[in-house]
Amino acid sequence: MSEQKRRPEDGQREFADAAWSMPGYLLSGMFIWGGLGWLLSKWTGLIWFTPIGLVIGIVLAIYLVYVKYGRHPL
Repeated sequence: MSEQKRRPEDGQREFADAAWSMPGYLLSGMFIWGGLGWLLSKWTGLIWFTPIGLVIGIVLAIYLVYVKYGRHPL
């Protein structure tokens, strides 16, 4: 069996995929955790759950981006 040769376009495609998925992680983290915080705020009447949910979502999204794209292979 022969191995497929790596084309120059593959590196550009990987970069484009990473460039689009990073903002996707950040936005989805804000929407999901911010939405949960907003629901808790509506349910309990305490308004500080929304900003806490947004911060948690952003922190977790940045962590996911770091784990997926930021570490160098050993």
